[in-house]
Amino acid sequence: MLDKETRERIIALVHEEVVPAIGCTEPMCVALCTAKATEKLGRRPAHITALLSANILKNAMGVGIPGTGMTGLPIAIALGAIVGKSEYQLEVLKDLTPDALEEAKRFVSENRINIQLKEGITEKLYVEIIVAYPQPLPKEGEMKTATAIIAGSHTHFVEEPISPISPMSPIGPMSSPIDLNLRLVYDFATTAPLDEIRFIEETRTYNMNAAREALKGNYGHNLGKTIDRPLSKGIFGNSIFCHIIARTASACDARMGGAMIPVMSNSGSGNQGICATNPVCVYAKENENTEEELIRALMLSHLTAIYIKQSLGTLSALCGCVVASIGSSVGITYLMGGDYDRICASVKNMVANLTGMICDGAKPSCSLKITSGVSTAVLSALLSMEGKCVSSQEGIVDDSVDKSIRNLTAIGANGMGPTDEMVLRIMTTKGC
Repeated sequence: MLDKETRERIIALVHEEVVPAIGCTEPMCVALCTAKATEKLGRRPAHITALLSANILKNAMGVGIPGTGMTGLPIAIALGAIVGKSEYQLEVLKDLTPDALEEAKRFVSENRINIQLKEGITEKLYVEIIVAYPQPLPKEGEMKTATAIIAGSHTHFVEEPISPISPMSPIGPMSSPIDLNLRLVYDFATTAPLDEIRFIEETRTYNMNAAREALKGNYGHNLGKTIDRPLSKGIFGNSIFCHIIARTASACDARMGGAMIPVMSNSGSGNQGICATNPVCVYAKENENTEEELIRALMLSHLTAIYIKQSLGTLSALCGCVVASIGSSVGITYLMGGDYDRICASVKNMVANLTGMICDGAKPSCSLKITSGVSTAVLSALLSMEGKCVSSQEGIVDDSVDKSIRNLTAIGANGMGPTDEMVLRIMTTKGC
């Protein structure tokens, strides 16, 4: 068992990275920043300017905003000013009412919001909100303003604007309380006293509930519902595999479709939280694993995703479902009875398969990518339990599992930079 200080540092990291969120975290991050700026102004603003990094823009353009039936940043920004509370963090809009929504729609229709790309920065997660209101004194037409800035992670407020940022001094992801490796992740999740890690079970409460709530409406592309229908069961069968995909896709359908459903996020992403949770929960239930095995598998899954994000960064050109699916594959391998070597094999199998899947923003079709990731997670776990592992003679896989992970994240964080720029250019020049 790890020493108490190390365990406490890991637990603190998990508490920091696994938190509740309503809606897609990028527009909620912008709404949170707007709420903070409005609180600093002391009244509802007349005008709002949003200066955003390219990755924030990309991830907020096409996603549903919970409880509104609308998509995109303008309505999220307006609601942040009208009903948002910064103390709620990524649940900033949970006090939404029909009256507030109508006020926000009017605010948007009056062209009071100006959204721009923040030029000259390398920070991928950057939100700068400037709110203004006419000052009656001392001069007519003068504006009182207030500014709030989030950078580096979805809830991290900073004091000064960044313009421009030097390549030698990026904000980057927040420095981690502890540097992880897969062996440390495994030892912690499998040996820590159960009462110290039982809190991770809350991810099941949130994210499996989101899957159930999704069945009450028609969200996104209805992928989860489609997989549950008779035609799909005739193709896939009524199997654990089918149930894993359906429960994971359903939660994503609801979240991306704008359902007012909280989920437990991982590393700033609700979809990553869903992907790290639901496959593990479904497999544990149908495989009749014990409660302790489920708790340890969930911790393995979530902490593996956190570990990979340490070198990838909060936002990147690589789809987050790749990271979270590696976590769920590790968790499922453990539930199948796999030891550390089998878990390393499942990670290498995942790296060999999913590396390079692009992130083209948060949107309803994210459920399709999550389904691809989760399908591969199950396949990789099965292969590892059969003693099959992609070798270091193949592609980017290395003998060291940690080096294999760093190869994956180097491609996502550095190698795919031009891809990210092209994706954004395509998204912002489409006729729609």
